[in-house]
Amino acid sequence: MKLHLTKAEGKQLIKSYRAGAIAINYAIFNASLIITPDEVIEDWQVTDFNQLNNAHFAKIATLKPELVLLGTGSEHRFVHPKLVNALTEINISVECMTTDAACRTYNILMSEGRFVVAGLII
Repeated sequence: MKLHLTKAEGKQLIKSYRAGAIAINYAIFNASLIITPDEVIEDWQVTDFNQLNNAHFAKIATLKPELVLLGTGSEHRFVHPKLVNALTEINISVECMTTDAACRTYNILMSEGRFVVAGLII
């Protein structure tokens, strides 16, 4: 899936996504990652939805986003509320969706100037 957006100058823009790979600006990534409008964090060690734990979300909480998008892979799944305590305790909501939907939603919110963070399981 190729994505198009024009208002992303100087920001981390998702150009395309397909199972196993995501293109951000002009780089291709083949592993799960965290993306913010300002950076790509590659050391998010998640290979499968069932592997998610509190530490994965605590890492995202340190970024203090307005909203977190969780791309759950090809299947839409919901994370257990106990896993996202680090975020809900500081009033940050987590929206779960497939990874391709999370990519599209991230681009829209980022282009609106929102400080959105997406944890994308590739």
